[in-house]
Parts: sequence; structure tokens; C-alpha cells
Amino acid sequence: MFEIFVDSAANIPAELVKAFKIKVLSFVNLVNGKEMTCFDPDLTPEEERQKGKDYYDMVRAGADIKTGLISSGVFEDAFREALEADKDALYFSLSKNISGNYNSARIAAEDLMESGNYTRKIRMIDSLNASLAQGILAIYASEMREKGMAFDEVADILETCPAKMNGVFTVGDLKYLARTGRLSGTAAVIGNVLSIKPILRGNKDGYIVQYKKCRGRKAALHELISLVCNNIVEPEKQIIGIAHADAYEESLYIMEEIQKRVKVRGFINTSYDFCTGSHVGPDTLALFFMGKDRELSGNK
Repeated sequence: MFEIFVDSAANIPAELVKAFKIKVLSFVNLVNGKEMTCFDPDLTPEEERQKGKDYYDMVRAGADIKTGLISSGVFEDAFREALEADKDALYFSLSKNISGNYNSARIAAEDLMESGNYTRKIRMIDSLNASLAQGILAIYASEMREKGMAFDEVADILETCPAKMNGVFTVGDLKYLARTGRLSGTAAVIGNVLSIKPILRGNKDGYIVQYKKCRGRKAALHELISLVCNNIVEPEKQIIGIAHADAYEESLYIMEEIQKRVKVRGFINTSYDFCTGSHVGPDTLALFFMGKDRELSGNK
């Protein structure tokens, strides 16, 4: 038997965390100097959406938000608990080229394994992405575990998936990308005036890069829809992830439009996780799906 771990950037709604028996280690943000735990295991979907609206309203209002890593000590305690229960541990990480979180977990795992006290194993899978690109892989792992598949078999299969799991998104205000250094301040001001909406994606190395520019929000949303429908493989077997930073109505529109074009197994539609969401800003909309690779093609 094995335990499945994610950090809260994986963006899995609380009800699904319970259903799939996934363990979440939460980031803690500082919002105007007060600690806010990013994941609450007891919220309903409606409560999660309201918490998301409240959070992104604070961001819009200019709240001072600081994010940090989950410490190696937190990872070590979580992994140790699994090992001492005679279980292996499988962790799906936020891209190491976005965050230092993977390295925190790696240090914890190496310390435990080098102690010689345990016969069970810890395996880590870098999602090379963020949000539901992590979370969906963890859900697939849970389904494989439920079928009785062995730990190493599950990990070996899912290690191949980050190279195929795409994340594409657009933002509401370019100033948040400027704050993270992904765009110059001047370009952000000009882009906002001209209503330029970039489409961004996680590339094959786990960096966030610009894919193309659209003129206007509606064009950007339709580009996201097309990218999913033109690049998804075996959609009937897939869960598509939608993460929105207080853009719920638009997320429903995207779901409806995708369903007109491809038949998918299902959707997860949830508020964008607060840790990475604070860096992309309110009104961000992100889609996550499996393609043949990370090389996206445009309209067909």
C-alpha cells in the first residue's frame, strides 16, 4: 500500500481530496501580515469558491501578499508517518523551475532514506507544471491504487505523464506578470491599455512561457478552448482541469464550449490555488489536459 501526497498548489478541491484519499501539505501565505493556510480540508465547493472570491478581491484591493515554501521539516514529518505505517510515499510536486518546494521535499526524502530506518520507499514526481496539472496526476494515481496496482508500477507510469500534461492560461491584468518578472512594467502598462491578453503555458522544462498574444479577453478565452480541443488525446478517458481566479462564470462558459466540441470523461472546476494564484492575479483562467506532448498546435 502507499500514500499519495501533494502540496496545496495541486489545487484539488477538498471533497475530491477526501474521495481519493490524497494527503495535502498546505502552503501558508501572509496576507497583510496575517497567516492564511491555503488549503482547508473542510470546505464545500461553494465555500471554496467564496473563499476564492474573497481572496482575489483582497488581491485586487492591493493586499500585501507574501508566499513561502513548505519546509523540509513538514515534508519529513509527513513522509515519516507513511513510512512508519509501513507504506510507501508518492509525492506530486509543483514544478521545481517555478518553486523551490520540490527541493524541500527532496531534502526530506533523502534524509529519511539515508537514515536506514525504513524499508519502504519515497518517490517524487515533478509535474513540470502547477495547479491541476499536479492534482489530476495525483487523482489518476489514486485510481490506480484503488485497482490494486503496485507502487512502483503506478509511479513508473505517471512519471511519463508530465511530458504530456499541458497547462495553458490567460490573465486578467498584466501587472501581476510584471511583478514576477515575466513581463516588463512598461509592457504591462501598454498591454493593458491595448487590451492585449497573453496565452501562457508551462513548457516541457517546467517554466512558464508566453505562447501567443490575443487582442481582448474573449479572443483569449476562445484560444484556450481551441488549444484544449485541438491538442487533447483520448478525451473520453481524461479529466480536464479548470482553475479560475474569481472568474467562475467564464469558467462555466469554457466548460460548455469544450463539451460542444469534444466528449470528455469529466471536469474539475475550482478556484485557483492561492499560492501560485497570487503571482498571476485575479481573473486568471487556466486549463489542464493531456496531449501527445507539450508542443501545442493552433487552430485546425
